[in-house]
Amino acid sequence: QVQLVESGGELVQAGGSLRLSCAVSGRPFSNYIMGWFRQAPGKEREFVATISRSGSSTHYADSVKGRFAISRDDAKNTVYLQMNSLKPEDTAVYYCAADLSVGVVEVIAGRYEYWGQGTQVTVSS
Repeated sequence: QVQLVESGGELVQAGGSLRLSCAVSGRPFSNYIMGWFRQAPGKEREFVATISRSGSSTHYADSVKGRFAISRDDAKNTVYLQMNSLKPEDTAVYYCAADLSVGVVEVIAGRYEYWGQGTQVTVSS
């Protein structure tokens, strides 16, 4: 069984930085396209960032491009989301997800097979 466990979410002031981590267990980590999504209160879950199996390809939502960076460490079975210049509108529960399907990267939530429980990020103004 595949398990994803996020960590690193907390309360931070606008302009600050956070690094989220997602540890994956249960199958070879290198098999997965990995993604980060977020869901704010009263809103639908939205795509944030994705990284290919090799780590050589990434893709970001326009709202976070230039501020967030996704990376992966296959030796630690972990994917990261470095978040800089945080804004109050970044406040949400952040989820990591793993995708076994064919492709390089994936932006559609419904195509991810496995999800973590989420970690809360709150950005105060």
